[in-house]
Amino acid sequence: MRRVIVLLALLLALSTSVCLKAQSFELVGAARQATIVVSQQEPECVRLAIEDFVGDLHRITGKILKVTNHPKGIKEGLVLVGSQSVKESQKWLHTYLPGADTLRGQWESYRVLASGKNLYVAGSDERGTMFALYDFAETYLGVDPFHFWTDRRPKQQPTLSWPSVSIAQKSPTFQYRGWFINDEDLLTEWVNSGAKRNIDYPYYGQVVDPSVMRHVVEALVRSRCNLIIPASFLDIRNPAEAALVKEAARRGLFVSMHHIEPLGVSAFTYFNYWKDKTGDKPPLFSYYSERAKVEEVWRVYAGEWAKYPNVIWQIGLRGIGDRPMWLADPGIPQTDADRGRLISEAMRTQMDIIRSVDKRPSPPITTTLWAEGSVLNSLGHLQIPNGVTQVFADNSPGWRWQSDFRDTKHRPEYGYGIYYHHQLWGSGPHLAQGIPPAQTQRVVSEAVDKGFTTYAIMNVSNIREFVLGTAATAQMWYDFAGFNADTFLTDWCRERFGASAAAAERAYRAYFDSFAIHDGRKVPFLLDGQSRSMGLNMLNQLKKQISQPEQYYADRRKKAVVTAESEWGRTSLGDMHPQEADSARLAEKINLQWAGLQQTGQLIQKAAVSMQPEQRQFLESNLLNHQQFMLSLTEWLANLQRAKQAENAGRWDDATFYLQQANEALALIDTAKAQATQGEKWQNWYRGEKKMNLNAVKSQTMDVLKLAQTRTPASAAAR
Repeated sequence: MRRVIVLLALLLALSTSVCLKAQSFELVGAARQATIVVSQQEPECVRLAIEDFVGDLHRITGKILKVTNHPKGIKEGLVLVGSQSVKESQKWLHTYLPGADTLRGQWESYRVLASGKNLYVAGSDERGTMFALYDFAETYLGVDPFHFWTDRRPKQQPTLSWPSVSIAQKSPTFQYRGWFINDEDLLTEWVNSGAKRNIDYPYYGQVVDPSVMRHVVEALVRSRCNLIIPASFLDIRNPAEAALVKEAARRGLFVSMHHIEPLGVSAFTYFNYWKDKTGDKPPLFSYYSERAKVEEVWRVYAGEWAKYPNVIWQIGLRGIGDRPMWLADPGIPQTDADRGRLISEAMRTQMDIIRSVDKRPSPPITTTLWAEGSVLNSLGHLQIPNGVTQVFADNSPGWRWQSDFRDTKHRPEYGYGIYYHHQLWGSGPHLAQGIPPAQTQRVVSEAVDKGFTTYAIMNVSNIREFVLGTAATAQMWYDFAGFNADTFLTDWCRERFGASAAAAERAYRAYFDSFAIHDGRKVPFLLDGQSRSMGLNMLNQLKKQISQPEQYYADRRKKAVVTAESEWGRTSLGDMHPQEADSARLAEKINLQWAGLQQTGQLIQKAAVSMQPEQRQFLESNLLNHQQFMLSLTEWLANLQRAKQAENAGRWDDATFYLQQANEALALIDTAKAQATQGEKWQNWYRGEKKMNLNAVKSQTMDVLKLAQTRTPASAAAR
């Protein structure tokens, strides 16, 4: 009897195996490949996603799949791609795909299913279909959405087949979600585009090269985001800058504007417009003093932006650079109520302009409550028009929302969203990442809990430095309930570092844990930009102490003057540069961060020992060079503080010694840059490094050191 049972079990297993083999889907076989079928009615973004898909398969198998609009009698071996929103695609969706009706009327949901010998890739709309292809490429082909930026290649295989394929994705947690390409100093000059920007601003001399922008938007859509602000201070009347918007639009993306560019107009585009029109010196950039002129430029630029199909409008009022409008025009009334009233008037006018140029029934419109906007909103001085999405910001990068986020209750006449920083120029992070996925999840969960999920934009700067945080955030924005930060980091390391994954994960966690947290505000305060700013302030004081001691100590005895410039930053952006009041506590925090970074370096070296060359190179570019940037700046800052304390005490030899140590600490920056620029592809990555401008930091440190070294006893005694 037992022999019969065993025989029956073997027969059943054999039967099941044959059945699975017969039903398995073969995408690329030894003798033939599947054919991709897509309707001619599908939008360009779907066809571009298919091009990417074909390219992925070619890199993996060496084979090129055929793409056709009509299968011409082929009944199996098909990849059928289509959108519920496209009439011609609906025919096969409802005939062959189980549950296709569940996609109807959904926002960017999708299904991927192997049935028989065919694969069905279906979305509720064109972006859903596009995301379905990219999800399959990532899940089943092992294609990194950021492959261009991480240099991570999928595993090569001669054939590709699966006994079953099934992906089902509901509508995303956040409706509009994407990237803000901001403070993009490295992107602008990495590849020489030859296209100039007409902007009176020291950081951007040229437009990002079109080939670079293609890689930006490809990574964005592969990570299932649907929105982009494609540049800082973009002037859409400049054809080279308009090309950035076009590249995003052809991918099916929603396009929007920097929060200092209502209707696409910054102070710089305003100046360009009037220079072009009159040839004279442009008028004052002020909605208060030159209202008609500002409104004229708004109308012109709104008309240019309205030519694109998926614009998300930005309304509001700000001044020159990323500063309040009242700093550009001292004639503006200076009470908070008057300031709020002026901004509210501007928003009402902007709404009228949008209605005149955008023929969509309800075009999406946002106002980003950053800095003074947050303060005025908290005080109740802003009258935001109905139908506008209020976007709340974090001003301590990635750590916590401004107060108006916590104070605002959900009202049905508004949408609500978030502006989140992986990068924040001035305070950082900028050249070295600083926000762990678990922290992002904690902060984003507050928005999800409040239902503030209409819109989400993350500041990703030059992208390459922030691929880990950007990938994690994109996942949680699409499916917050299904995201777990610890699992994400474990999977990230496993997929990229193989047998060394556990060691690499320990190094990543140690790196993120190394950043010092301010005692009072409970936010990081020694990120790369913060350390740079604090150190340069110490250098400037030391320079004056050494070269003009009488003037320095006379100034110290004067009462500090609070200017309008310093007041707005202190009240609205206080979390960007918190200061420890006690110098001893500051020294302790700097030393703790230094020790944590030292430990991180040891863990990185230990993890790298058994890695393959490609794995090691990514660990170096994505973690080791960040650790070295931070270690260099932290040691530099520690020695500057010691030099300052020695100078204050009249110990001039000690001050000179610590300045020498600070200067030597900066040598590690060149090592970090060299690590991140290995290979021809990345060799000019830091050519446009003008925001942190670490070369200038080195020069300023050397200049003060030379002053100290050449100081005579007589000049020192003048203290």
